[in-house]
Amino acid sequence: MSGLKIIVLAKQVPDTRNVGKDAMKADGTVNRAALPAIFNPEDLNALEQALRLKERYPGTTVTILTMGPGRAAEIIREAMYRGADGGILITDRKFAGSDTLATSYALSLAVRKLSPFDIVIAGRQAIDGDTAQVGPQVAEKLGVPQVTYAEEIISVNKKQITIERRLERGVETVSAPLPLVVTVHSSAPECRSRHAKYTIKYKHARSLGELQESSEDYLQLQKDRPYLLIKEWSVADINADLDQLGLSGSPTKVKKIENVVFTGRDSRILSDSDNDIEGLMKEMIENHTIG
Repeated sequence: MSGLKIIVLAKQVPDTRNVGKDAMKADGTVNRAALPAIFNPEDLNALEQALRLKERYPGTTVTILTMGPGRAAEIIREAMYRGADGGILITDRKFAGSDTLATSYALSLAVRKLSPFDIVIAGRQAIDGDTAQVGPQVAEKLGVPQVTYAEEIISVNKKQITIERRLERGVETVSAPLPLVVTVHSSAPECRSRHAKYTIKYKHARSLGELQESSEDYLQLQKDRPYLLIKEWSVADINADLDQLGLSGSPTKVKKIENVVFTGRDSRILSDSDNDIEGLMKEMIENHTIG
């Protein structure tokens, strides 16, 4: 079988383990500047599945597609250090405040621009929203099949793909035609570490915005080593409708976010009497631990 054209949807997310009082802006959007930024964990699981296919089927290319501010180019570099062939950053102030509906709209337009493709792979959900909506919405907007909760891509041929899915009470194996969108569960194998050869090769990879802010002669760099350029696409590049982007295209509004810390308290030993159990249940209902 000839190589596959794989697009990995990835996201740079705020580290939700460090949510503080400044984590939310007055308009209900996340204050990303106040939080450390990391590669969304389940998108790393998705990248690993793509890289395994690349190893299995010679000629396969893996392109990272991410939407975010200029600093999101960091995760494209990180993916290239692990074996991805390159990436595209969709960045524009007009994308700011996009919810899952607006995000999936922009991503689907970018995927169409990269067509034809065989597989779009993404993490099941991002830790800054936990909605698990973007992948399925992209599939719907592209009009292609989707397989969710993937744990392992077993095989691919010219016509279909076979995938093992992780479900609540077990696993199932399904097949679907190409092209399609796959979202990967956190139970899938972890992504490999950086490869020394790729790290050396791509350590100078930069987006156009990063190059313009640096003192390097980026025009000469692009000429000498074009594989180091991380492309940037704006609203105009993907021919997007402004009414479907940003806050105006986002029906979902965040009211509040907070960091919840569970603390241990004094333990209690209960007997097997009905009175002890009933008393504990009443206490838990009254303090809203349950109910």
